[in-house]
This record gives sequence, C-alpha cells and structure tokens, in this order.
Amino acid sequence: MEKDGLTDGGAPALGEPLAIEFGNTRYAVRGTPQEGLAEPGHLAAWLRDHADAFDPGVAEAAVAALTPAHLPAFVRLRDTIRACNRAVVDGHPPAADLIDHLNETAALAPAWPHLSWSGDDPAVTPRTTAPPVDAALAAIARSAIEILGGSRRTALRACGRTGCILFFLKNHPRREWCSPRCGNRARVARHYDRHRPKTP
Repeated sequence: MEKDGLTDGGAPALGEPLAIEFGNTRYAVRGTPQEGLAEPGHLAAWLRDHADAFDPGVAEAAVAALTPAHLPAFVRLRDTIRACNRAVVDGHPPAADLIDHLNETAALAPAWPHLSWSGDDPAVTPRTTAPPVDAALAAIARSAIEILGGSRRTALRACGRTGCILFFLKNHPRREWCSPRCGNRARVARHYDRHRPKTP
C-alpha cells in the first residue's frame, strides 16, 4: 500500500522501472539518508507493493520464502544498482565489479517462456526452476541490466533537488526532479532564496 508517496516499507514509490524503484529504497528525508530495507519486513512490503513489476507469482513466492538471512543479498544488489546509476548519471561506465555482480545476480534464475493453449487462446508464462528469492533477485538485476545496457540509459537522471538522492528516467524534456513533490520543494526553495532579506 502506498501512503503519501511511500510504500509500507517506507521507501518512495515513483512508478519507475523495477530496478530504479528498488535502487530508490535508499532515499533521503530532509536531506538525511534513510534505509528503506532496514529489516526483512520492509523488504517484504516492498516486494508486495511492486508485485506487478515481477513475473506473475514471483514477488509473492519470494515474500513467503524470505528469511532475515536473505536481506543482505537484496541490500547488496540495491547498492550495486545505485552505484551503477550514479556512474552513468556522472558520465562514467560502472566499475567492472559492479557489472559482474549484476550479471551474477541475473544468472541466479534462468528463465524461459512456457506456451499453453486453452481453446483458441494461447498463453505464454515465464518459468524458472530457481528458488523464489533467487527469482526475485534475478528479476531486479535483469531490470537493471536492461536499463543500463539499453537506450533508456541516456534518460537516467538523479533528482535535481538538493538533498534528494533518488534516480528516475527522464520522460519529459523539462523534467528535473524525481517527483512533482520534489519539484515543488525545489521551486519553493528557489523562491525563498530569491526573496530572502539580504543581510548587510
């Protein structure tokens, strides 16, 4: 459930692609960095809130299988995605060890399409033999690889508001902020700075 732009786990929900949403589980409140994956319950809430971005059933199965021992792998993947995003936004290629980690994580869950037919209607569903938690990790890593290795990489941006540490894909030529809320805050801050009384 989303309340005031935050998921139950506390992380912002901006409607970005899966990997960017996941990277944004590290966010800031009034310029102070916050951890959106501080405990397994936060991760479970995030997975439930973003279940539609995964193949059917993947997020739900991962939530059911989650243990506290799984949390470090998700945090490491999140930090890898954020470091890759920062490198791209800054105009540099991500470090080789970051790319290796993305590739290794994406390979945790080999996937293939499965065709079935009912009457006149074919259906294609994704399948994997991987454990549910590995399937969720792999899906997030594949999302990051698709963004970083595809044409959307050029649209990757860091929010332009001072103190915000979120990333987004620029989908409008004038977009500078991760959300309308950050845009409003940035405009208010600029207005205040322009009209602040000058001290002698």
